Amino acid sequence: MKRALKYYRIIWLKHDLPAGLSVFLVALPLCMGIALASGAPLYSGLLSGIIGGLIVSLISGSQLAVSGPAAGLSTLVAATIISLGDFRLFLLAVMVAGLFQFLLGIFRLGGFANYFPSSVIKGMLAAIGIILISKQIPLSLGYDQPDFWSSGFTSIFKGQHFLDNLQNFSLHMTAGPIMITLLSMGILIFLNQPFAKKYKVIPAPLLVVLIGIGLNLLFAKFAPGYSLKQTQLVNIPKNLFSNIVFPDFSKLFSNGEIWKSGLIIGMLATLETLLCVEAMDKLDKRNRITPVNRELIAQGIGNMTCGLLGAIPMTAVVVRGSANVNAGGRTKLSAFTHGLFLLLAVLLIPSLLSKIPFASLAAILLVTGFNLTKPKLYSNMWKLKWKQFFPFMITIVVILCTDLLIGVSIGLLIAVYYIIQNNFRSDYKITKTILHETEVYLIKLNSNVTFLNKVKLRHALDQIPEYSVLTIDGSESNFIDYDILEIISEYKGKAHNRHIELHLKDIEQVSVTAMH
Repeated sequence: MKRALKYYRIIWLKHDLPAGLSVFLVALPLCMGIALASGAPLYSGLLSGIIGGLIVSLISGSQLAVSGPAAGLSTLVAATIISLGDFRLFLLAVMVAGLFQFLLGIFRLGGFANYFPSSVIKGMLAAIGIILISKQIPLSLGYDQPDFWSSGFTSIFKGQHFLDNLQNFSLHMTAGPIMITLLSMGILIFLNQPFAKKYKVIPAPLLVVLIGIGLNLLFAKFAPGYSLKQTQLVNIPKNLFSNIVFPDFSKLFSNGEIWKSGLIIGMLATLETLLCVEAMDKLDKRNRITPVNRELIAQGIGNMTCGLLGAIPMTAVVVRGSANVNAGGRTKLSAFTHGLFLLLAVLLIPSLLSKIPFASLAAILLVTGFNLTKPKLYSNMWKLKWKQFFPFMITIVVILCTDLLIGVSIGLLIAVYYIIQNNFRSDYKITKTILHETEVYLIKLNSNVTFLNKVKLRHALDQIPEYSVLTIDGSESNFIDYDILEIISEYKGKAHNRHIELHLKDIEQVSVTAMH
């Protein structure tokens, strides 16, 4: 026991402590930026990161994944807060989402995400990227009013609302934030290039935040006209815990929208988490595999805690997880350490956090949104041909015009349609030969023939002419649905009446009951 403790202490000091510090430096600006993009109090993003580090990491079976607020949930969170009209009701929806994830894990349903077509998932993430970019443009230009646009992407283009705000833009927009945004984006883009790895002394998001703070201090001293207003800076209360809002449990069963929103958040959070842990397992040099059901139990407990303590929902996040791997993290203690550093930052340096410009966070989120919806993604999906590209694009367009659930549902239906269509085309092959002036037909069934092929197979059998020879070969089939076997067994009597010589190869005959 003592030897094991000594081993883990050495691993923590040598690998997990520096990795946890590195992840903390990446997570700190992202926690606040994602809360900002979600229309939630900034402290709620920090709390989500703290809970993900201190609670989820200990329950999770993943050694490298790091949990916290996710950019992919920000648009859904923003829309849910607006639709429910009360942050306390939104927290109830977060608890419902956590309960949904917990039950998925308990009933061992963690594999359900594998049934979502990749084209729909990529379309969903691309649409989230577009919405994320659209929401950050006003802040990146220094617009400090909360009403530039409300929820959906299409509300940007609604005439009077948009034009009125454009007229007021010059009153609220200042050159200082624009300069910070442009410089920040330039740094982020430069440091993301492969050749710039040697220049990454500290994480790019942290560097951007520090430069934003430094520039604003320089503006205040040497160019007051460019200095940022208080409304253009992060506001973290000195006593964070006195400002926390808690859920209103009295409304839990009186508002069905809470449960609907919670299930949608839980579904999307689960998808993001499972995609992340799959990516982390691929990056793990020790080939450790994350138990997905245990991960969902951990995420469920984490999100129920988030809702209870006033935080926005969390997922396992690829950005933090990859930062952990790159920094040399070995065990889950690195994720725990990052959560501990977040807690200490909130308790000890809230005044420093309150000097961060919104423009710096907006620049980070603009680059994050672009990475979700890169032009290269669209060209790659186009190369995969129409059956992948069409569900991908439909998912994006419908999400932008309506909401996430409707967009994913319609994209899923279209993807399923193409799957069924492919199934129709690949159920069997018919070949025709002439032997001694007699037409000889061979119907060779493929590996899986289901009830979806009934109509086409029945039609093909009806087209076989009289006085011919027909062989139906099921020797290469792994599965033949009972409905197909019933059609073939029914056809045997019909073939005799039509003078068709029928041969069945590796096909079970079933009794056919007449229906009256």
